[in-house]
Amino acid sequence: HHNMVRPDSPTLLPGLTIVLEGRPGGRIFERTHDGIEHDWGEVTVWDPPNRLAYLWHLRRDRADATEVEIRFIGRGDTSTLVEIEHRGWEALGADGESWRDRNNGGWATLLPHFVAAARASRGSTTSPPALNPLTIST
Repeated sequence: HHNMVRPDSPTLLPGLTIVLEGRPGGRIFERTHDGIEHDWGEVTVWDPPNRLAYLWHLRRDRADATEVEIRFIGRGDTSTLVEIEHRGWEALGADGESWRDRNNGGWATLLPHFVAAARASRGSTTSPPALNPLTIST
């Protein structure tokens, strides 16, 4: 299991843990402080350190899952380019656009925290750079 707690997240309740089971077929879920689990998705590709892909169905039926693919590309120096593609919105029909916009906001809020955590793990105290606008396939 890879436990991921979103740093400085105002939306997580105390004691809430987000778990990503690092293997194809692994679950992505939240576990409350009293042990109740809520599924968020399912890992479809687990290829560290190159690629992670998963079905994403937070607060939706699994049949309505969208697909997320994250690629990690070494740049030859000490940095890594992270490409994120979140696709499959058409599966949500008329709700697809509003769910895409809501998820775009989530990515924009979440990613600066991960950039800051990565910099902190390297001992850098500089603030994260401004992120380019996200491109989400529709």
